[in-house]
Amino acid sequence: MAGRWNILILALCLSLVMVLSKPSCKEGYARKDKICIDYDECKDDEDPDHGLCGEDAKCFNTNGSYYCQCDDGFRSTMAVRFTADSPAKCKDINECLEEENLCGPNATCFNTNPYYSCICEAGFSSSTGVESFRHGDNVTCGDVDECLEENVCDQNSSCINTPGSYHCVSISGFQLKSGKSNFSGNQEQVSISDICVIDKTICGNGTCHRGASGHYCACHAGFTNYGKNGSRCTALECDVFKDMSGLTEKFPVAHDLIAQLKESCLQLTESESPAELYGEDLLKRLLSIIDELLSSSPFNDNRKVSTFLDIVENAVRMIGPFTEIPGKKISSTHTELELLVHKGADLPKGAVTVSSQQAKMDIQLETAAGDPSSNPGFTMVSLLTYANLEDSAKGFFGGMKPKKKENFQINSKVVTVTVSNRNTSHLKEPINMTFNHLHESNESHTCVFWDSSEKGGTWSTRGCRVLESNPEYTVCSCTHLSSFAVLMALYDIQNKFELQLISWVGLSLSLICLFICILTFSFIRSIKSPRTTIHLHLCISLFIAMLIFLAGISRTENRVGCAVVAGLLHFFFLAAFCWMCLEGIQLFRMVVLVFNTNFKTLYMMAGGYGVPAVIVAISASVNAKGYGTERYCWLNLDSIWGFFGPACFIIIVNIFFFLITVWKLAQKFSSLNPDLDKLQKIKAFTVTAVAQLCVLGTMWIFGCFQFEEGTIAMSYLFTILGSLQGVMLFIMHCLFSKQVREEYGNILSKFCAPRRKTYSEFGYSHSGKTHATKSSQDTGESHI
Repeated sequence: MAGRWNILILALCLSLVMVLSKPSCKEGYARKDKICIDYDECKDDEDPDHGLCGEDAKCFNTNGSYYCQCDDGFRSTMAVRFTADSPAKCKDINECLEEENLCGPNATCFNTNPYYSCICEAGFSSSTGVESFRHGDNVTCGDVDECLEENVCDQNSSCINTPGSYHCVSISGFQLKSGKSNFSGNQEQVSISDICVIDKTICGNGTCHRGASGHYCACHAGFTNYGKNGSRCTALECDVFKDMSGLTEKFPVAHDLIAQLKESCLQLTESESPAELYGEDLLKRLLSIIDELLSSSPFNDNRKVSTFLDIVENAVRMIGPFTEIPGKKISSTHTELELLVHKGADLPKGAVTVSSQQAKMDIQLETAAGDPSSNPGFTMVSLLTYANLEDSAKGFFGGMKPKKKENFQINSKVVTVTVSNRNTSHLKEPINMTFNHLHESNESHTCVFWDSSEKGGTWSTRGCRVLESNPEYTVCSCTHLSSFAVLMALYDIQNKFELQLISWVGLSLSLICLFICILTFSFIRSIKSPRTTIHLHLCISLFIAMLIFLAGISRTENRVGCAVVAGLLHFFFLAAFCWMCLEGIQLFRMVVLVFNTNFKTLYMMAGGYGVPAVIVAISASVNAKGYGTERYCWLNLDSIWGFFGPACFIIIVNIFFFLITVWKLAQKFSSLNPDLDKLQKIKAFTVTAVAQLCVLGTMWIFGCFQFEEGTIAMSYLFTILGSLQGVMLFIMHCLFSKQVREEYGNILSKFCAPRRKTYSEFGYSHSGKTHATKSSQDTGESHI
């Protein structure tokens, strides 16, 4: 019995062990019907208000787990997905701060919890009529035209719609009590008082009247409002058009235009209803007359220049108000004009720039308009640039205070500045002008204006100063308006009389010596050879150049004649260099190639005269104005390299040939059987040619230093070497030549002691001449 109970207890224990030993489900799963299935944690609702994941978050079940994620419009403080036991919280996203212009134009963004809303700004309404919307709803905010509503403004004012708002403006003849120009809503009451009574200065120098459409101004004599009856009356000077002496005698068309301007001016200042002027047509006619005046000979009278500038300035000031806004930019043969016009009672503000190819001006519009109490109802700024007025205005420097030995030269185009402001004698804000230089120079530059009140008209520096200057341009600042330019300081060479004396004496001696050389190389047959032919034409070129230099270097009265003189000097000095180059080439051919190898005469003429002719032709066609300066009939700085360039090239070529010639001569002297007689002659020729190169080339090296102040030593060296070139050539090629000296001796003996020759003397002379001729034929050259 006891055994049965033991067996039963054992069986029960085994069953319990088997039940307890069965495997359990993983975390996140639950057993159901002996099967582990996913457990949905999101069903647990410990917090009925916020759920398992907390506030503003949703729970998402997964297979064996779950995760929490913030609602739309919120962002987790940590990871995007998190669990209930995580410290992450969901915070509202402020879309209005994170995305600029989220709601589009004319709308304001408001953040909500969650999301956001867009509401149109005051004065705007949504295109669909909804009060609020979001980006992507295809809704825009458009302007509300308040002026369509009734009784928006007072009966004595008119409504003007603006984006998002509106304002009321009193009609002509009425004025706001506060003095403001406009108002909105019921902020103001419009006074029905007569504006002529309220503002007694509204017409300036005129009488105010009340009309059906508002007030109008009747200007006093000598004043005008340029046909705008509601504008202030300002002064208009017509007397300037009466002074036409000297300018219209040769140009009747100028007289007609100025007479028309005078008549129009008088109508504007005397008639109650002046005829309308057409500004653009008058501007074109004015520029056409200026072209005719400037295309003729210079005025050569400072009073004419003053009258011309005064008439132009007043004409532009009178025509300006009748030009269509914003203005005009017109150019003609001798002028460039840019004119800006602003019309209306409101004064313009800010900086403007008017310009031409050679100058520009920066000015404040407040400066151009002047005092608001005298504003004529428009603001005008103009810059008129003249192409060649500097030719008429040069030389009038009585208002300047030059330093010792200092002269002035206009180095920019002359410009006239005109504004509507009548009081321009002392500006509160200076104007800045930039002038391009006519000639690039490192010399000192000065800003000047044309002062018509001093000595009939002169350039003066009063009120102007240099802000910046370099070789290309100068920036000027001036506290008044007028006609302006830039002057370049030049310095007279000291001891000018001594230098002129040296030039005249030296050149006269050189001409005599060159003439003797020409006769020598032309008529003494015993020395004739290709080399003496080269010397002949070298002397001819220098003789003509020096003769022209003496006769015409300072004849600058006639510009065409001066240019011709400069061109001839350019040609003959270059020709001298070319013949000198031919001598170097001839020596090179004699030593390096074959002895007695000579140039053909045609080739020599082409090289000696054809090359300089081509160079001068090209230089003149490129820059015809480069021939002739203010003081001398020579090349100006723009064209000077048309001479220095070829001259430097020829000197370099000659040096190259001379070096090779000397090297070859040294080789021939060291050879086994040198022809010493011929080599000695060629050596002497080479030494003479090198000396000639030094004489002709060194002079122009010193000439390069004549463009700056303080070069008196260089001036003396240049003058001495230049004036004595002919003397030095005569010494080298004639007096140093034994054969030439013998011929001179024979000629002098014939003239000084003429007598009948004996047979023996005749035979000796014939023998000597035969020997000389034979020597010449053997070597092809004269013996030195």
